[in-house]
Amino acid sequence: MNILDKIITDKKREVEIKKNIIPVSQLEASVLFNSRTYSMSKLLKNSVSGIIAEHKRRSPSKAVINNNHSVEDVVLGYQNAGVCGISVLTDAKYFGGSLDDFLLAKASANIPLLRKEFIVEEYQILEAKAHGADVILLIAAVLTQKEIKQLSEFAQSLGLEVLLEVHNLEELEKSIMPSLDMIGVNNRNLKTFEVSLDYSKELATKIPEEFVKVSESGISSIEAVKELQQLGYQGFLMGELFMKTENPGLEAKQFIQKLMA
Repeated sequence: MNILDKIITDKKREVEIKKNIIPVSQLEASVLFNSRTYSMSKLLKNSVSGIIAEHKRRSPSKAVINNNHSVEDVVLGYQNAGVCGISVLTDAKYFGGSLDDFLLAKASANIPLLRKEFIVEEYQILEAKAHGADVILLIAAVLTQKEIKQLSEFAQSLGLEVLLEVHNLEELEKSIMPSLDMIGVNNRNLKTFEVSLDYSKELATKIPEEFVKVSESGISSIEAVKELQQLGYQGFLMGELFMKTENPGLEAKQFIQKLMA
């Protein structure tokens, strides 16, 4: 069993436990459930930088990245840097995140927030909505075509945007459907955690133009972003490059300033 299989097995068990403790009615009664949402896809279309900055404490491949900063400081720093959106990890076991992190991010920023999670059920989308999310992530590698359709349509019915993540052509071809807003190419193989920008480059021309193209993971230079922009990518999800520094917000600000220079 690879790491992705382990994560999904644990996630399904976790969701079942949560469903027995917090009913759907309680999620729907949240003060944030009917809050205004912000469109990440529109911001990316009109942005020069397209940076989506991530709050991530640790990962299975890197262990601890940064445990020293509060969510509020990181999120405010990112917003002040001029990012188009912020991705917040909410998986506890493997990434050290939580929905409490997401609530703190929501209270600290007024730009689009993406719940970065391994979503396998509609319940998790209701959780995202109840905690003030604007965007959810669906990962093609762990979902069937039917599940992608069901979950993406459900998310959009709640006013949430959908970022669908793929890693190869097979995943992309099974996933293309009208209920997606953005298609992201993960440059990290979730089964081996090997990273290469070639994944984004190879799939660039295969993603239909009606979707905002996002490149995720392994982006560490201005040159890489500019090269991917030439291939039609408008969004760049970056976490570790910023989070591993003493001041993630400042690092993001300086990166964006150099990118736009």
